[in-house]
Amino acid sequence: MSKLRLGFGLTLVIAISSYAPDAAAIKVTRDPGPPPPPAVAPQAAAVAKPAPAPSLPALTAAQIADKNAAARGGAKAWRAVKTLTLSGKLDAGGKKPTQLAFTMQAKRPHKQRVAVEFAGHTALQVFDGKDGWTYRPYLGRSGAEPFSPEELRKSTTADELDGPLLDYAAKGSKLELEGTEMVEGKANYRLKVTTKAGVERHVWVDGKTFLESKIEGNPHRFDGKMRGVQSYLTDYRSVDGLMIPFESETRLEGVRTSHKLTLEKVEINPAIEDSVFTKPAPLTASAKAAHSPSAPGTP
Repeated sequence: MSKLRLGFGLTLVIAISSYAPDAAAIKVTRDPGPPPPPAVAPQAAAVAKPAPAPSLPALTAAQIADKNAAARGGAKAWRAVKTLTLSGKLDAGGKKPTQLAFTMQAKRPHKQRVAVEFAGHTALQVFDGKDGWTYRPYLGRSGAEPFSPEELRKSTTADELDGPLLDYAAKGSKLELEGTEMVEGKANYRLKVTTKAGVERHVWVDGKTFLESKIEGNPHRFDGKMRGVQSYLTDYRSVDGLMIPFESETRLEGVRTSHKLTLEKVEINPAIEDSVFTKPAPLTASAKAAHSPSAPGTP
């Protein structure tokens, strides 16, 4: 049976990117695929480390964060964003890669709802800022299931919809410049963000555009091992004066395949009622029959 997994913490693959990391890390597991490449010897791995980026201006971490805020549309404009809706397609993996339609709604503080269309059903992942649930009718399950402790931890420590760099000090985070690094052939500043809760993550800021080009997500367990997660952000477009990455590619360390997420529509400050983030209601008797594993179209 196919298995669809939704996970906050983007990977949102959200990553959805820096605005909703891990909000929709989605994978359909059908086939283990080819084995990972052989392990690299420690001395070889040391040589393969990314080289420092050349010729970037000497800036402090605070100056880079200020330039990032300006490049993204301005701190004042982002503070005015109370709700955000993103919709598009994301890769589901498997032997034959599949794209699934998704919609993510976010509302301050820390409310998120992700809906994904799969096999004729709508799977949900909902976080109301305190508690969270998953809803998987394609597996014949009629009610919402509470987040696991790990899912809840990722959701409660996830970034607000404006990302980790904006107003980092006001959020109680500490920002450090660790150096420079090449990312996809471009010179970047490498920053480390440590949140008030003690969660550490890295963000890479393009030395020319000052937009995030890469962001570190929550580690993900795969094949019995915890692996690092990075999302690469591209195709920035202006939406109501705010720069939004319309494509993100999430890569899992030691895994050959990656997963892409492509936005098709972005809405800034749409009306979203708090009821959207309440616990999903159980299926009715007729709906249960339609969503049973024996029903046509059920994976």
